[in-house]
Amino acid sequence: MPTARGRFGPLDIPKTANQLTILGSMLVWCAVGTAAAQAATSPPSDKAGYEDRTELGGPSSVSGQLVEDDRVRKTAFRFPAIDRALQPWFDWKRRFHDEHGVQLGFDYNVLYQRLDDGLGGDDDAMSGAIRAFGWWNLVGRGTGSEGSIFFKVEQRHELGTDIAPADLAAEAGYIGITGLNFNDAGLIFAELNYQHNFQNRSGLIVGRFDPNDYMNVLGYANPWSTFSNISVLLDSSLAYPDFSWGAGAGHRFQNGWYVGGTINDANGTATNEEFFEGGAEFIKMLAVGWYPTRDERYFKRVSATVWHVDDRDDAGVDSADGLLLSANWTWNRTWMIFGRAGFSDGDAPIYNENATAGFGRIFRGNSDILGVAVNWGDPPADSLDAQTTTEVFYNLAFARNLQITPSIQWLHGPALNPEQDDVLLFGLRLRLAL
Repeated sequence: MPTARGRFGPLDIPKTANQLTILGSMLVWCAVGTAAAQAATSPPSDKAGYEDRTELGGPSSVSGQLVEDDRVRKTAFRFPAIDRALQPWFDWKRRFHDEHGVQLGFDYNVLYQRLDDGLGGDDDAMSGAIRAFGWWNLVGRGTGSEGSIFFKVEQRHELGTDIAPADLAAEAGYIGITGLNFNDAGLIFAELNYQHNFQNRSGLIVGRFDPNDYMNVLGYANPWSTFSNISVLLDSSLAYPDFSWGAGAGHRFQNGWYVGGTINDANGTATNEEFFEGGAEFIKMLAVGWYPTRDERYFKRVSATVWHVDDRDDAGVDSADGLLLSANWTWNRTWMIFGRAGFSDGDAPIYNENATAGFGRIFRGNSDILGVAVNWGDPPADSLDAQTTTEVFYNLAFARNLQITPSIQWLHGPALNPEQDDVLLFGLRLRLAL
């Protein structure tokens, strides 16, 4: 997968202009409103009154994403005409939730990435993802012991380039994924599961879901709004589980300690919706950790996770297991530091040893986010050298429902690129959330 090298070379102006034109089309809707930044009157704190009513899940889970998107952020620009035009939509979402116990979210995401110098193939990539997600409270609403159906459907597609960002790593000889979730997989039936929350202390999940959204989660990691590199967002010493059928449960004790675990189909993928097509081959994860209060579980957290994946006969992959350690701590919900470390045996993970450290800084009244992280990883093959990845991003709340996130990745020592010691990768992500 890709890694950068050399200095930033001259751009292909016509090709780059074409990509930026496609990206810029997402901003056209903003032009109908007042384009100048205006002094804000005191805005409401939320758009539709959504609350996190589940005990399980991290920032990129269905519930976590819905609550984050519902928050009103201070924006760089205000477009009152557009905000007024969209207000009936959010008023309807509020009424629909109040009357029927349903929360709904829709977003459209675009990521463009460009290498300063690849291996001679494609140097740039772009793709989009439109998503519909939400949950429906079926039983026990308002009692503290609530059961709900969760769902998520995605359509992922290339945009104007020959490859998607998820495939750009190979063009740099880098082992990994530089644009997580941005591929051309088409229509994805991503998630359909039942979750039960017991008095905000225990949780249960059964159905189809992504275990990465529920295990070994930290508050900084969301591929739709923070970092893009998989090894920075997650822990690449894990044999990554994907969307798959499975079950999980967790419980938090009065003193802040919690335990949780999941078991999923080891052969499940985003594009394979079959029910245990490869037979009884599982990936199991068990975690113990601590966070001070439920409201701070994204901001202050430490955990240790052990995992094991069975032999996968049809795929020809041997079993693997490992240990994951992770922590983050936040001061005044402004500064966050975070770190991960992972150790594993077997050839299934990207790395057998892996470490990540970084920080986040929130600006302009909890609106904009700066993130900086460094990852080091040692691949399973003895013939391959370790790689180091540095990623920096700035998530700008451009308008009320639009985020713009420029980023840069420095890929040092790409393991499959003997010609280059360093590769730079530049990214621009747009996210429109409704």
